[in-house]
Amino acid sequence: MTPELHQKLTAWRQHLHANPELSLQEKATSAFVQSRLAELGIPFEADIGGHGIVATLTRGSAQGRVGLRADMDALPITEETGLAYASRHQGVMHACGHDGHTASLLGAAALLALDASWSGTVDFIFQPAEEGFGGSRAMVADGLFERFPMTRIFGFHNWPGLDAGTIAVHDGVVMASGGRVTLTIEGHAGHAGMPHLTRDPLVAAGHLIVALQSIVSRNVDPLDTAVLSLCAIEGGTASNQIAGRVVIRGTLRHHRSAVKDTIVEGIERTCAGIATSFGVKVTPEIVMGVGTVVNTPAEAGLARIAAEKVQAPLRSDLAPSMAGEDFAFYLQHRPGAFVWIGNGELRDGAELHGPRYDFNDAILPVASHWMAEVAKTALASN
Repeated sequence: MTPELHQKLTAWRQHLHANPELSLQEKATSAFVQSRLAELGIPFEADIGGHGIVATLTRGSAQGRVGLRADMDALPITEETGLAYASRHQGVMHACGHDGHTASLLGAAALLALDASWSGTVDFIFQPAEEGFGGSRAMVADGLFERFPMTRIFGFHNWPGLDAGTIAVHDGVVMASGGRVTLTIEGHAGHAGMPHLTRDPLVAAGHLIVALQSIVSRNVDPLDTAVLSLCAIEGGTASNQIAGRVVIRGTLRHHRSAVKDTIVEGIERTCAGIATSFGVKVTPEIVMGVGTVVNTPAEAGLARIAAEKVQAPLRSDLAPSMAGEDFAFYLQHRPGAFVWIGNGELRDGAELHGPRYDFNDAILPVASHWMAEVAKTALASN
């Protein structure tokens, strides 16, 4: 990684940060990545599973094939960093570091394009719609593994709070499976001064929110891991009218499917009880995501070897996270590993999905080097 390449990757990353696009809308981001790949002289195919791109490099006569993946989409969050390259799109920001992941993968492609020491094929996967919109599923459905028959796949996520440039590799579970929870409460609207003539969904919603907090604490084995977070509530338009409808939205997270079943049953039972108690109709809708991110043993070993080769600090003692990642869907089809690379000090408001978050450009060399090295290590292991 020359200083010139690091500077170029930093400029690319900051351009992406300033021009974020939401899931399923990454047209300009995809065009920017395509231009950079063309600049590097790396062939690619675009519009895979939406705005996805797969670039491919082949060297020598070895038959091995490995995939490296980065995500490209941003979040509907208003940025509060005050940076010179802050988001130009109101209410949209790269609050999870996908801009850095994309720049790092471009860096890995640049490194491997200049490296004559390896043999085989590497596919560089630039994925859209990671933030809950099934981008990995869409790329697989569009023939990712048939059109680019890689036998292993690797990726990383930056991790605030982990020392900058440190690589964390898990054995087994890395990140949680998640689901979207929508609870619709339908009552009977009316005058706020005559509540006896209504069926108040807001009061029912308050009791429902409190009751649902007992599901994890009193139904899930304390030795298991689960989260049920209710994050948004919508209802009412006037201060003197009792609303007719309230919607609560949230998420559930788990590592084992049996735990998911316990939580779902608890949500349905609690909703039925609140509906009876308050004379309202409560309809729960739970849409599960793509699953738990679980590293396969051999590939976790290759990830560690690659970390040692790039002389990065290595951690193998970190607990899994309850955050989700749709890299999980790739791992349902191919063996692979997903690692964390430290983003540095965890600052208030600068956590993942925080309004003051920013990807640390100082870790671009480590991230790009690790991705290039894990591909080479995997190909050599064949």
